[in-house]
Amino acid sequence: MNSASMPRQLLQLQLDGGEAVPAILKLPAVRPAPGVLLIHGFTSRKEAMADSFGRALAVHGVASLAIDLPLHGAREGGIEGMSLRNPLALVEKWRLAVKETSSAVRYLAGHSAIDPRRIGLGGYSLGAFIGVIVAAESPLVRAIALAAGGDLPEATPFASIVRAIADPLRAVRRLAGRPLLMVNGKHDRTIRPEQANALFAAAGEPKEQRWYDAGHWPPARAITDAADWLAAHLGESAVRSRRA
Repeated sequence: MNSASMPRQLLQLQLDGGEAVPAILKLPAVRPAPGVLLIHGFTSRKEAMADSFGRALAVHGVASLAIDLPLHGAREGGIEGMSLRNPLALVEKWRLAVKETSSAVRYLAGHSAIDPRRIGLGGYSLGAFIGVIVAAESPLVRAIALAAGGDLPEATPFASIVRAIADPLRAVRRLAGRPLLMVNGKHDRTIRPEQANALFAAAGEPKEQRWYDAGHWPPARAITDAADWLAAHLGESAVRSRRA
């Protein structure tokens, strides 16, 4: 079987006793495998990450777990009237999303088919914001790839409240030497280049930033590059190097 056609499992995860979280798990035949948690963007769903980023990771024999964030995908409710520019409306769900994403990292690390020393995180847009917050808190995450990620826009309403809850700059400084890749669009008008540059500047080494000649959604080449990068940083040789 071609590794890119890795079979998927549709799951309903019970994380910390809360509501069920729909998820897609892809596991390779060779185990224990490295695993990457995938976090989608605003108004998106787990399938968008599983069918793009997850497929690119599968080529390398890397497992992936993509989840639906609160109010997204197959979960009850909806996102009508909610916006990243209306932060007070997102506070409660933001806290839930961070809690569930942290639990999903632990679920992935505890899976019998996954090597807990080789856990990565891939986040897109809103998923990049959540991902850097979660990675900062979880030493289980060994490598982080953020697509269309950056700092909060200067015009964010109630910016002081938002930063008190989730400050990307403060979080990225706490990655404590874990490798970070940022891939951003030169023409992105949602997460603008100056926001991407601010987050990248705040991060410590090792770090790398790559630009694609497009807007908010990264082209296939950028997704493949990010998957290649994660696979390389979660490989056995990378683990041995970190332990040396």
